[in-house]
Amino acid sequence: MKRAAVTSRLMGLLLLAAGYPSAGFAQDTLQPYQLVRSLQLVQDRIAAGDHAAMPMQAKLLEMIDTRLREADAEDFKDPKNFRALLVYGMSGGNPVTVEAAVSRAKSVDAEDLSIAKGVINYLVGRPASAIEVLRPIDPMTLPSDLGAFLALVKGSLMATDDPVMALTLLDEAKLLSPGTLVEEAALRRSVGIAVSRGDAARFARASTQYVERYLYSPYASQFADSFVSGVITLHMSISQDKLADITSMMDPEREKVIYLRIARRAAIDGLSELSAFASARAEQGRDGNTNQGDPRAELYSSLSTVTSGTIEDVRTKLGKIDRSKLSDGDRALLDAAQAIAGEVVAPPASLPATTPASAPLAPQPKSEVAATQAADAAGLPPVEGAVSEQPAASPSQPSDRTAAATSAPPPSADSATVLPASAPATSAGPDTTDPTDAAMMKTRRQLDLIDQMLGAAPK
Repeated sequence: MKRAAVTSRLMGLLLLAAGYPSAGFAQDTLQPYQLVRSLQLVQDRIAAGDHAAMPMQAKLLEMIDTRLREADAEDFKDPKNFRALLVYGMSGGNPVTVEAAVSRAKSVDAEDLSIAKGVINYLVGRPASAIEVLRPIDPMTLPSDLGAFLALVKGSLMATDDPVMALTLLDEAKLLSPGTLVEEAALRRSVGIAVSRGDAARFARASTQYVERYLYSPYASQFADSFVSGVITLHMSISQDKLADITSMMDPEREKVIYLRIARRAAIDGLSELSAFASARAEQGRDGNTNQGDPRAELYSSLSTVTSGTIEDVRTKLGKIDRSKLSDGDRALLDAAQAIAGEVVAPPASLPATTPASAPLAPQPKSEVAATQAADAAGLPPVEGAVSEQPAASPSQPSDRTAAATSAPPPSADSATVLPASAPATSAGPDTTDPTDAAMMKTRRQLDLIDQMLGAAPK
């Protein structure tokens, strides 16, 4: 309550300052450290789910940038103002402003200048240089506001080369700045690093803490991406009970979307048990009673059995799905799934629809083989109107510089197994190529291609 009251008073003062015809009132009245502290309070409200504070964040960043451009050596005699400059930089501030302000600062100790140099390298995209400069500096020895941001930046920079140290640094960031945007970002990044290390226990712990504290953050969609990927990657190490414990802390709609996304990914990856579990959870209410079937859940649960279940049952289930309740992308997925299910039960291309028992097997014509191979290699055409999940909000928040992982290119399709052109019409040995197995393999390739085209998640 006390923090909220202080924040409200500060926001009122800043709004008053911003309303003057000349913006000089704010710059002349408030010191850099006061403006940056106000920014942190607003960002903490955003992390807790107050999306209405987003415009104030943008206004504060503009005011801070103007104030720091005008700051001189006298301003930076106060160590709090120089630390505020560094925090502004690590919050995603303008690197030009930071570099210019550092050049005007005098009487700054060597450690603070090293941090400034590392921050500038970080901001302009020189991670190796930033790590080299910042590595010897211990965030735990600095004032908590500066140390927390430094731990977050170092942890992010070292995530690839030294994930163990990165996780330690992110833990320090959380310890130094609990309940803030710094902790939110540290938890979110810890989830991704835990997945890359195969650390299921750390993944579950960080996910639980994030859902408990920051489920309504505008950056929660990034957590959701990492969480779904982690469940798929670590499915052998995370029990369904643990997964249910984590999602039970979400509101019903978010829980349902998470399970739909897990069901879709699991179905595409052939994880039938996980897909069936997630599909069932998406269709159930909190009381365990099954609600009216969600067509997305029906679609994804059908995909999980399209190559392993009774194909006629799958085709019947797909045919009953209400297309009008699907997104454009999922309608395209339904069309593709129905076409593929039809291919599984169709007579193999290398065999006539009806073959007398005494008739020998004839090789597939070369022109037909070439056409089949070309179709496999080309994959499916792009889907018009395909959509991927959008974040809960689209803030212009430069403090989170984690790049989205680029999708791997679609796997190239294997050529169909056919008899050589020179082979006799009748073979001395049996044909070891099972047409049903070949159809199953083709189905899996096509599903992979579909997933590449349709993006990450249902709407």
